[in-house]
Amino acid sequence: MLFDRHSLVVVVGSGGVGKTTLAAALGVQAADSGLDTLVMTFDPSFRLKDALGVGDAVQDREVRVSLDAPGVLAASLLDARETFDRLVRRYAPDEAAARRILDNRFYQHLAGNLAGILEYMAVERLFEVAAEDRYDLIVLDTPPTRQALDFLQAPDRIVGFLDSGALGLALRPWFDAQGRLKATARLGGLGHRVEVFLDRVIGLDLLREMAEFFQAFAPLYEGFRERATNVQALLGAPETTFVLVAGPGEERIPETLFFARRLGEAGHHLGSLIVNMVHPRGTAPVTDMDEETAAGVRVFAWLGERDAQGLAALDTLLAPSQPLIDLPLLPDEPTDIPALRALGHIVGAKLAGSFREADRHEGRDLRARAR
Repeated sequence: MLFDRHSLVVVVGSGGVGKTTLAAALGVQAADSGLDTLVMTFDPSFRLKDALGVGDAVQDREVRVSLDAPGVLAASLLDARETFDRLVRRYAPDEAAARRILDNRFYQHLAGNLAGILEYMAVERLFEVAAEDRYDLIVLDTPPTRQALDFLQAPDRIVGFLDSGALGLALRPWFDAQGRLKATARLGGLGHRVEVFLDRVIGLDLLREMAEFFQAFAPLYEGFRERATNVQALLGAPETTFVLVAGPGEERIPETLFFARRLGEAGHHLGSLIVNMVHPRGTAPVTDMDEETAAGVRVFAWLGERDAQGLAALDTLLAPSQPLIDLPLLPDEPTDIPALRALGHIVGAKLAGSFREADRHEGRDLRARAR
C-alpha cells in the first residue's frame, strides 16, 4: 500500500486532470488508515480548501479537517509572501536585521511576486513541515506540469545562485554614503551624466533598494542554502514517492512520458501513474432514442474507445514494473468528505493491486537476472 511505504507523496501532472481532488482523496484515505496526515498545496487555484470543506483560514497555516477517522487530517495552502516574512523573522540575526529586510521597498513591492518566488517558498515551507515531524504522511499537491517542474528544480536553483558569482557581484558596495554610484562618483561631471542616464533607463532608487536588500539578506544566505540542500535530499529519498496524474487519450501520452522522464532524470522515485477521468467502454444500444440523445450516446461511446486505446498505448510504453492504474470518470466531481472518501477507497484499492502486480514483475526480473 502507498502509505505503508512512504512518508511524503508528491502529486504531479498537467492542469485539469484532477490532481487536487486526488490529493484530497489520498489524504482522507490515509487518515482513515490511522495516519496523521497533512495535505499541502502550492497550486494558485486554491481548490483544495473547497474540496476539504475548510475556509480561508487554511492559507499558510494548518487547519484540521472535520473528519471522523482514526487519524488526523489537516490542510494547508501556501502564502509565499507570508512564508518569506516568517523566515526572515526566524532566521535574521536580530530584530534590527529583520526590520532592515522587511522595511526594504524592493522586498515589500517585488519579493512576493518575483518569478520563481512561489516555488522557492514552497521549498522552504515543505522543509519546515517535514523537519517538524508532526505527521505520519504529507501529501503535496502541486501546480500544473511546468510550474511543478519549477518547484522540483527550485532547490538546485537556490543552491546554484548562492554558489554563483552573481551573488558576490550583488553584494559589492555599489553606492557610497551619499547614495551615489561609486563607479561614477570619480568621473565628475561625466559620472553625473552617466547617473542621470541610468536613472532614466533603470531607476537608481530601484538599484539602491536592490543593493540594500541583497546586503541586508546576506546573513540568511547560508541558512537558505542548507535548507535547499536538505530539500534536495528529501525529494530524492526512498521515503518520498511521486504520483503522476494524467488525463485519458493518446494525445496526452507525450506530456505524460516527458514528465515521467524528467522525474527519473532528477533522481525522483515515480511510484504510480494514474490516468484519471477515463470514460467507460460500451454504452446502451442506440434504440428508442431521439436523435439528440442517440448522438450523445455515440459520442460517449467514441470517448470510451478513445480512452481505452490511449491506456493500451501508454501501457506498452511503460516498463512492466511501472504501476499504472485508471480511474473512471465520475458522474459528479467530489466536493465533500463522503465523496472524497469514496474516491479514496477506489484509489487505495487500485494502488494496492498495482503494487502487488509491480512486485510480481520485479520478482520475475530479479529471478531472470539471477539466472
